[in-house]
Amino acid sequence: MTQVSKPVVPFIVGPTASGKTAAALALASQSTSHIEIVNADSRQVYRGMSIGTAKPSAAELAQTPHHLINVADPPDGFSLATFLILAQGAITAILDRNAVPVVVGGTGQYVWGLAEGWQAPEVPPQIELRASLEREAAEKGGDSLYERLKSIDPAAADFIDPRNVRRIIRALEVVEVTGHSFSGQRRKDVPSFIPVVYGLSQARATLHVRIDQRVDAMFASGWVEEVRSLLDIGYRPELPAFSSVGYREIAAHLAGEITLDEATTQTKAATYRLARNQGGWFKNNDDRIIWHDKQSDLVDAVTTLL
Repeated sequence: MTQVSKPVVPFIVGPTASGKTAAALALASQSTSHIEIVNADSRQVYRGMSIGTAKPSAAELAQTPHHLINVADPPDGFSLATFLILAQGAITAILDRNAVPVVVGGTGQYVWGLAEGWQAPEVPPQIELRASLEREAAEKGGDSLYERLKSIDPAAADFIDPRNVRRIIRALEVVEVTGHSFSGQRRKDVPSFIPVVYGLSQARATLHVRIDQRVDAMFASGWVEEVRSLLDIGYRPELPAFSSVGYREIAAHLAGEITLDEATTQTKAATYRLARNQGGWFKNNDDRIIWHDKQSDLVDAVTTLL
C-alpha cells in the first residue's frame, strides 16, 4: 500500500510589530507557488476593528487571498475552538486548490493549537463572567485568579503562564460553564499536514521603536474615529473584542476619563507587554521555531521550502 505524504504548511510567527504581514506578502509576491494566507491573529477576525489590529490594507488583501479576516462581529466573540475549525477548513480547501496555505499571526494559542492538532472545548465567551473576572484581576491582581485556577484545576495551572490573565480567565470560564476541568477537555490529534514554523525576531529596543512608530501611525490614520464608530453602534468597551490593545484606552479617552496623550502612552506600554507575553509563546530557544532576524532571509527560507 502506497503511503501518501502529508503536505507541508509554513507558519510565520513572532511578536507584534515584528513584520510578519510584510514578510507574508513578500513571500506571496516572490514565490512561484500560489500562496494563500491564513490569519492567526485573534483580533483581526473582527469586522470594524482594522486600524488598531494592524489588519492588512484593502490593497494588501487584494494582493493575495486571505482567510479568517473579518469573519466575526465584536459582540459575537471568537474562541480557540472556532478558530481551529475555520483554520483547518481553510487549509484543507487551499490544499485542494493545489495552492500553498501560509499561516501568519502572533496569537500563540492559535498558532500552536493549529500546528499541534489541539481539540479545544467549544464554549462561547461569557461576557458578564469575563467582565467580573477582569474586574477582580484589576482590583486584586491576576495572582488571585491564578490561585483559584490552581485550586480547581491544578493541571491547567501547570501549563498556563501565571502572567497570562486572559488565558486564566478563559480556563475559569470553561470550568464554570461545563462543570469539568479545562485541562481534561483539551486533547491533541495528529494534524493532517506538516507544520514548519518560522519566526521573525527583533531586538527589544528595535521592536519598541517599531511599536511606537506603528501606534503613532494608527492614531494618525483615524484609530480614534474607528473606536468612536464602534461605540456609536452600541458596542461596549467590556466586550472581549475590546481587550485588543488600545481599544479600551481610546474608549476611556472618548469617555473623558483620560487625555489623548495618556491613551497613546498607555497603548504603547500595553503593546510592549503584549510583545513580552508573545515571547512566552515564541521563545528564541524553542527548537520548533526556525528564527530569522531579517525579513528577506525568512522569505528566502520559506521559498526554498516550497
